[in-house]
Amino acid sequence: MIINHNSEVETRLGSQQKFDVPVLECRGVERYFGGLHALKGVDLTIASGSIVGLVGPNGSGKTTLVNVVTGFYPPQVGSVRLFGQEITGLQPYKVAQRSVARTFQNLALFRGMSVLDNILLGRHVHMRPSALASLFYWVWAAKEEIAHREVVEDVIDFLQLQDIRDEPVESIPPGLQKRVELARALASEPRFLILDEPMAGMNQEEKEYIARFILDTRDERGVTILLIEHHMDVVTSICDEVLVLSNGEAIASGEPRSAISSPQVVEAYLGKRGAQRSGVVA
Repeated sequence: MIINHNSEVETRLGSQQKFDVPVLECRGVERYFGGLHALKGVDLTIASGSIVGLVGPNGSGKTTLVNVVTGFYPPQVGSVRLFGQEITGLQPYKVAQRSVARTFQNLALFRGMSVLDNILLGRHVHMRPSALASLFYWVWAAKEEIAHREVVEDVIDFLQLQDIRDEPVESIPPGLQKRVELARALASEPRFLILDEPMAGMNQEEKEYIARFILDTRDERGVTILLIEHHMDVVTSICDEVLVLSNGEAIASGEPRSAISSPQVVEAYLGKRGAQRSGVVA
């Protein structure tokens, strides 16, 4: 197991109502790619301050749903609301401007640049370049640049990247590259963070580090998180709820352990014969 987190959260928060303001609401989302029905009426609600896992077999529609939420694929049917406002069909850069950040399943770092420079790119959504600011650089632009650097330095300290800050990003191990990608996302100061398989290819120690950083991101920075992940020990340890997709449909949701162990989910992962052999499906 990674971390037994749920009891820790309950102890710290007591009876505080932590999940009272929805951050994301997807209603009846459908998405087609030609003859492929990739999402079939998916509903998803993410409460403020929660970590929600999005799981399912390969090809189940997880990344497609995230791309719908972030504006890369507008849904043909259904709606998406962010912080109570309709964003269905909004362009990706406009979604990002609404305090949303994401990481990608495949590393999307810029080779040939340092770790620091890659993280600085996360500040682009807050930059407002203008000819006038450039003309009076030492009055306005310099102050803005210092403010951006302060945010980035704080993120570097938070994710313990000080020792590699000046290294070329392609020269560091894949596990650290994943951490740099998380740092770049946090540099944008999101309120809602989407992590697409942040632990892919990691060993157990690296997974534990990232799991702790994800928890700290929620607990210390107040960021609501949607986590796509195949490591079920991580999902059951740090997620408050999960939504399980299979063939574009939601087949289970709720408390992680009970949802993941439901017969429909076991059958989706193992197939009907595999589920029967495991004794879950008669």
